[in-house]
Amino acid sequence: MSGGYVGRILEVDLSSERVEVSPLDEKLARKFRGGKGLGAKILYDSLKPGVDPLSPENPLIFATGPLTGTEAPTSGRFAVVTKSPLTGIFLDSQVGGHFGPELKFAGYDVLVIRGKADSPKYLLIRDDEVEILDAADLWGLTTVQTVQAIRERHGDRRLRVASIGPAGERLVRFACIAIDHHLQPERGGQAGRGGAGAVMGSKRLKAIAVRGTGRMEYAKPEEFREAVKRAMEAISSNSFIPIRRRYGTPLWVGPMNEMGILPTRNFQRSTFERADEITGETMRERIVVSDRACYNCPIACGKYSEVRSGKYAGTAVEGPEYEVIALMGSACGVAPIEAVARAAQLIDELGLDGISTGNVIAWAMECYERGIFTGEDTGGLDLRFGNADAMIEMVGRIAYREGLGDLLAEGVKRASEKLGRGSERFAMHVKGMELPGYEPRGSFGMALAYATSDRGGCHQRAWTVRAEIEGRLGPRFSIEGRAKFVKETQDERAACFSLVLCDFAPLEVGHFVDMLNAATGFDFSEEEYLRAGERIWNLTRMFNVREGVSRKDDTLPPRIMEEPLPDGPGAGNVITREMLDRMLDEYYELRGWDSNGVPTSEKLKELALSELISDLPGG
Repeated sequence: MSGGYVGRILEVDLSSERVEVSPLDEKLARKFRGGKGLGAKILYDSLKPGVDPLSPENPLIFATGPLTGTEAPTSGRFAVVTKSPLTGIFLDSQVGGHFGPELKFAGYDVLVIRGKADSPKYLLIRDDEVEILDAADLWGLTTVQTVQAIRERHGDRRLRVASIGPAGERLVRFACIAIDHHLQPERGGQAGRGGAGAVMGSKRLKAIAVRGTGRMEYAKPEEFREAVKRAMEAISSNSFIPIRRRYGTPLWVGPMNEMGILPTRNFQRSTFERADEITGETMRERIVVSDRACYNCPIACGKYSEVRSGKYAGTAVEGPEYEVIALMGSACGVAPIEAVARAAQLIDELGLDGISTGNVIAWAMECYERGIFTGEDTGGLDLRFGNADAMIEMVGRIAYREGLGDLLAEGVKRASEKLGRGSERFAMHVKGMELPGYEPRGSFGMALAYATSDRGGCHQRAWTVRAEIEGRLGPRFSIEGRAKFVKETQDERAACFSLVLCDFAPLEVGHFVDMLNAATGFDFSEEEYLRAGERIWNLTRMFNVREGVSRKDDTLPPRIMEEPLPDGPGAGNVITREMLDRMLDEYYELRGWDSNGVPTSEKLKELALSELISDLPGG
């Protein structure tokens, strides 16, 4: 291949300890790009429907894209793709930091891990040298300890390490994969949502360490650098970038509270009376030490924070990000920011997804306040909303599956179904994935985005909040125009997540296309670029359809559809079944799917996915 790609796929079978390198098919790369798209295609072709996500048959895929590791801005990203143990459907997790570029420098576009080791192992990848090594002494360590131990063992502080913590070892269904750690000057990252860390733990794989000495090549070097220059100019001239750089994602805490979109006390309310104690401004003033950037990122939205005095002194953490502040903060009724930072540190070190952890603890707090859980159930914890120390303690119990933590480690859907007693009605999830930090009764577009996301309740596939607040979609509390915006954004994100670049970069489609074409030598138009995103979205939908997903699953929690908001600008709002059905009808029509949310054979042919037609219901 002429540029952008390395042209090689590394496959490791932990059951047989077989290591194999195969060429990347250029036709496949043209069709699905890389990252999310290429990973989704490999996953689709690797699995039959109904396979247990925690079985050896489920592959764990680390997929870079044609722009990963290049000079393109925000090119430090890659995708982790697998079948989710939390939802039982498709999962891709977009990851930042420096691991993805290092994998390409080592000579691989994709790493596919299959099988299950007979004892704890870790992978060491140094260019063409790939070793499966004993990890018995690493099992049980935190993510930070694991990274430090591997770097010390091999005498290389520049090794990039993806690892799991105790949560992944214990198969917590929302365990994450941590990339490097917060004690280094460069930004790390997490494959956070959906339980990829549990899949890694089920394979008895503690870590993957990689170091590469290769360099990126471009099909048209001068054109590529000119395209990069234009993209960098677009970023540097954007007036929002200095704000994002100063405050990171927590910049949204204050505005979300003011607009009635900040989930509070398990989505019972949309504003938090102590929001000023957890805003980005408060965080910057009280705990932020420095800014951090992923590989080749001019935005540097990451933050390194320390608590140097008071009850939580000694806390050191990357972030916390908006989502953790919203779910571990307002959703649990917890402030100040120092308490949230301590919880965030534990989440990162133990290897948990912050959104799901905060969400399921908020559900448990509501159960406790309703008398469904007692002090005996909680192991003596006074698990009321606002009890920061109880929340922090529960983080550890979830990671180690101790007491009530064992139930919560299953995720809010399974936990509520097992508990019953009406708790299912305030279990805040879609398709088993816990809702993130945006109240959909305050942002109607997010209701449709959550309902139709290909991995469950997720804000990253289509984020409608800012467009609604700014009035770009018409009246704020309306369903008109939401289906079109959500559909188009999902396609754009699927395309971007297959390059792989960051959705925070304020770039136009033309910037992405120019960099892609110059790097690879391809000649895609903007229409063809977006069509690839649509193709990838239909591929992941077909994966989910094959697992039994249909219109019945494109729904929302009962609370959102039955309980009017009691506060904020959206007071009285509820997303009724009729409203959701109207949005779904329009969305399915725009997608070329049938009324049950299944892609038609005509749509699959149009997208060059004819090979999937036989997997249609009744096909």
